Amino acid sequence: MDTTSEADAPLAARLGHVQAEIAQAARAAGRDPTSVRLVVVTKAAPPSIFDGLARLGVSDVGESRVQTAAERMAGHERSFRWHLVGHLQGNKARRAVALFDVFHGVDSLALLERIERVAGELGRRPECLLQFNVSGEPSKHGLPPDALPELLQAADGLQHARVTGLMTMAPRSTDPARARPTFAELAALAREHAPTTLRQLSMGMSEDFPVAVQEGATLVRVGRRIVAPSDMG
Repeated sequence: MDTTSEADAPLAARLGHVQAEIAQAARAAGRDPTSVRLVVVTKAAPPSIFDGLARLGVSDVGESRVQTAAERMAGHERSFRWHLVGHLQGNKARRAVALFDVFHGVDSLALLERIERVAGELGRRPECLLQFNVSGEPSKHGLPPDALPELLQAADGLQHARVTGLMTMAPRSTDPARARPTFAELAALAREHAPTTLRQLSMGMSEDFPVAVQEGATLVRVGRRIVAPSDMG
């Protein structure tokens, strides 16, 4: 029996469509749909959206700005697994480590070391995904692929931060298929260097997440397909 409230129905419908597309893409690639986690990116929606997401059973939520996160999370600190999906500046690391469980944009050794140091001081065990710019776009954050061995060597010595995977962003395009080479390259990078430790692949957004799932994504970051203009208050 469907117990979704009338107020939650539009959000539930959009969420359900995305979940169905993830499952379809996973099965088409011979994967278990439960191996893919959906991170709902709330963008500029008011914090009240977290009430609806919690009622609908969402477990992973993404925020892109550290400076507004504490106020937005208030009352829901333990409701979700919180992902920072935006770029993290080193001078905001302390605040971010106190708030977030997963970092999707670790794009330098210095930032990784900063997160490790702060995590030790705060008694936290954040999950870190190394961001790579495999498409080579100058406008994108991320490390070049040949930097991975050095980062993995550094990760071996960490005691608090946990490097569990890689993240990338594909070039923007109206054709999702154009993202496939980027996603395939990130998956190949993980397989080549550390297939047993780099288990998480964060790739795919609203425009191209089914392609990302087909190429091995374990985390997809979806915002506008779920959070509609009507949710913006």
